[in-house]
Amino acid sequence: MGKVHPKVEEAIETLNMRDNPTRRRLLKGTGLVSAGAAASALLAACSGSNTSAGAATAVAGNFPKTPSWQFWFINHVTTISFFVPTQYGFADAAALLGLPTPKWTGSTNSIASQMTAQIDAAISANAAGIATTLINSSSFTTPVANAMDAGIPVLSYNADGLVSTTGVADIGCNRLAYVGQALFTSGQQLGLRIKSLVSTPSRVVIFIETPGQGNIEPRYDGAASVLQPLGYTIDKITTTTVPDTILANEKAYLLAHNGSVKGAFAVDATSTQFLAQALSETGQSHLPNGGFDTNTPTLTAIQAGQTDFTIYQDPYLQGFLPTLYMYLYNISGGTLSPSDTDTGLTFVTKSNLGPFNEQSRYQGSTTAQKYLKRPSGAIQNPIATTST
Repeated sequence: MGKVHPKVEEAIETLNMRDNPTRRRLLKGTGLVSAGAAASALLAACSGSNTSAGAATAVAGNFPKTPSWQFWFINHVTTISFFVPTQYGFADAAALLGLPTPKWTGSTNSIASQMTAQIDAAISANAAGIATTLINSSSFTTPVANAMDAGIPVLSYNADGLVSTTGVADIGCNRLAYVGQALFTSGQQLGLRIKSLVSTPSRVVIFIETPGQGNIEPRYDGAASVLQPLGYTIDKITTTTVPDTILANEKAYLLAHNGSVKGAFAVDATSTQFLAQALSETGQSHLPNGGFDTNTPTLTAIQAGQTDFTIYQDPYLQGFLPTLYMYLYNISGGTLSPSDTDTGLTFVTKSNLGPFNEQSRYQGSTTAQKYLKRPSGAIQNPIATTST
């Protein structure tokens, strides 16, 4: 083959190219104006695919070249670890489609006015699409209507307004679709799991960061709809959004009710992740406990047998799918309108913990792009949470 151009060697190593006609042509330079130039082009293309910011400069897949559509994701707690997979999800979808990375903005403390101000900013910037969490049923009506009236498609993800005790959503605005878990139904599943762990109707506590908020209040309501008719007493305890305060509030309650409370549970990620620590530090590690989401401390506690379960709702899909839906809406001239999408409900326990503990972008535990081997054995379907 003769001396191999250093750029060729770099390309083959960087792209992990298998033996195929392209690799052989690079090595030989056959049929190419310059093997080195071709390798440089491949490396540049690879580099461009890893950074989705900036204009789309090439065809993505079999889609035609499109404008550099800028999507906006507006969130209620932009800095918490739960939404790291969501950000990886929309970045990966944008890279796949050859689009700029969507903007990530909103509030750090669930302040609706800060979120609606960012919706207004997206409208002023002529955003190609907006995805937002609807954390209540009233604050977003006007800004969402303004965006839709301006021809900007709006989707909700993770939270879709408040849900009544009948499980019927009161979204209060005309968004195109919701991508996320059916929250009231997931609360009902929480109630059934609590019943299985605390079999005799008695006192249990359910911790909640922000009562009344559209992404977690429906979970509490769903659990209460199962447990209260059976004779359970539920103490609903606010923990706030400040980590140190969450732990302190959980410990204060547990100390005050030592012996009388028979189970401790939570309906949000951060309150869940402190359960094992709060129980341990108050001498009540024997109590059944569990909650929502796959934050690292929660998974560690499940692995150690300190927490019984957590409920997974797939935050990665809550970033990936809205980006795909907004792209399809734009490229089809509005004829491919998105539909409500249930991102599912999986009970994560010690028996199925393995894949969730692997380092991956899908769980937000690493920035690295890598292939995870599909688990062997029978596949267990997630519990469908779509309301009927």
